[in-house]
Amino acid sequence: MIKLVAIDMDGTLLSDEKTISEYTKEVISQANQKGVRIVIATGRPLGGIKNTLAQLSLNTNNDYVIGFNGALVQNVITEEIVAREILHGEDLHNLYEVSKQIGVNIHAFAKDGTCITPKLSEYTEYEGKMNDIPLAEVDFSKIPKDAEISKIMLIDPEPILTPAIQKLSKELYDKYTVVRSAPFYLEFLNKNANKGVGVEQLAKYLGINQDEVMAIGDAGNDLHMIKYAGIGVAMGNAIDEIKQIAQYITKTNNEDGVAHAIKKFVL
Repeated sequence: MIKLVAIDMDGTLLSDEKTISEYTKEVISQANQKGVRIVIATGRPLGGIKNTLAQLSLNTNNDYVIGFNGALVQNVITEEIVAREILHGEDLHNLYEVSKQIGVNIHAFAKDGTCITPKLSEYTEYEGKMNDIPLAEVDFSKIPKDAEISKIMLIDPEPILTPAIQKLSKELYDKYTVVRSAPFYLEFLNKNANKGVGVEQLAKYLGINQDEVMAIGDAGNDLHMIKYAGIGVAMGNAIDEIKQIAQYITKTNNEDGVAHAIKKFVL
């Protein structure tokens, strides 16, 4: 029996218009009323999804969120941290040098949730607007080596970012969890952080077994949690890599694919 459903947001829960249908809201409400834990697992920070949590009535003391692609698992209301796997200023210095070498923009998330960047660009402004979070232009070289950083992102249009990624060393992939969360984002996390680890840590905290977990996603940053879950569900619009490892392929994010999967396996 499924007791926890971890759901990605962009390309999964949200339609291409960034909305959630009334039908999906109703199905999630039914699962919640049945006692099933519905957990948003996203690359975004908690502050950037509070409106979505409110829409779904997932904003009580019993609700949790997996943020920053698994780097931070916390209670929605108290913000108590269940699990955290972070980076530091030293990582920021290293990846800033890499970004300059390969010619792409960079931003990162500071401990207080601010999105910091040495130079404001289109995608940093998009990040701030999408998540309703503060932005700050900061000289990365002046950030202390031990400063806490949630995640670091290389950002640029896909035609620039994709060839730049080809220049990254194998050592970087060995040192960090690296996920392509969108065509214009490449994210670097603590090696021990990913959505799969986040879901696993939360499930253990709540006393829920692996085979009682369902995960639903569409992109590269969902891979680990779909592998971990007892039932891994790929959206109809998911990348091929996700579809290949999922136990089930649901409808697309514009066809209530999340609701369809919850109806099939939970209700």
